[in-house]
Amino acid sequence: MEIVLASGSPRRSEILSSIGVNFSIIPSDVEEVTDEKEPEKIVMDLSWKKASFVAEKLSGDFLIIGADTVVFVDGVVLGKPKNKSDAFNMLKALSGRWHQVYTGVTVISLEQNKIVKEYEKTDVYIKSLSDEMIFNYIEKGEYIDKAGSYAIQGYGSLIVDKINGDYYNVVGLPISKLHDILSREFDVHLL
Repeated sequence: MEIVLASGSPRRSEILSSIGVNFSIIPSDVEEVTDEKEPEKIVMDLSWKKASFVAEKLSGDFLIIGADTVVFVDGVVLGKPKNKSDAFNMLKALSGRWHQVYTGVTVISLEQNKIVKEYEKTDVYIKSLSDEMIFNYIEKGEYIDKAGSYAIQGYGSLIVDKINGDYYNVVGLPISKLHDILSREFDVHLL
């Protein structure tokens, strides 16, 4: 069986590589649009769309992993910022408070004709940020292509005060949840 990551995200790739998983990468080119409104349903739907997009191109004994991450605050889902102004507004909204990070994970087995969709949620508290701190953070360029406009594993570690839940979920791939899915549903054991 060959494992395929349906994502071009270097962060997701690094997480899988860090635990010795042999996999190939086929980035999903699907538009990240959904009719779902609740954050957990949004990320599960988008992770499924990404994994399905790649699955349609393959045949044989493949296990495809798709993932999608959003930030949720005040009943609003924050995806990736469109520009610096959008990033500023997102970080301003997150400043000095808790928010939730949701990542949906979909695993598709072509051989078994089986699809499993789950999600993970982590609470994150961002320090109170001055406008100057937000501008300085944005100038680092780390906000680009990041849900909620920050990356906890980079300079974002300087603005995150605390988390409650899975750190890797905030990075973009809840590896413990993925391990549980793979072992429970597909008899694939990473340990």
